[in-house]
Amino acid sequence: MSFTESLKSVFSQYVGFSGRARRSEYWWFALFAILLNVVARILDSVLFDTSTASTGIFGIIVGLALFLPGLAVAVRRLHDTDRTGWWVLIGLVPLVGAIVLLVFMVSDSKPGANRFGASPKEQAVGAPGFA
Repeated sequence: MSFTESLKSVFSQYVGFSGRARRSEYWWFALFAILLNVVARILDSVLFDTSTASTGIFGIIVGLALFLPGLAVAVRRLHDTDRTGWWVLIGLVPLVGAIVLLVFMVSDSKPGANRFGASPKEQAVGAPGFA
């Protein structure tokens, strides 16, 4: 999945928590979110002279705009590894939670259909135009 395809997929399922998301969809969206936050931080620093410890208006807007789609794609990514979306709450545990979530997010998809739907990886490989 390309960068633009993944963004279209994430934003077309803005608050869609059902189904599965491939690794590429999740990580392209994560890169997009990081880049957008960097741009927001730069705009806040230049336009509003915010200190390094505070978040300006652009940072708040970006955070609010990306929170729900980010949560939804994270839940769908967990579904792809055959885990319930409630595992996202382990991220609330300091340090250990972030490491566990990172391992889950980089894990390969469970092959075949699972309780959350058909594998998006296998659907993409079987689609016309793919070898």
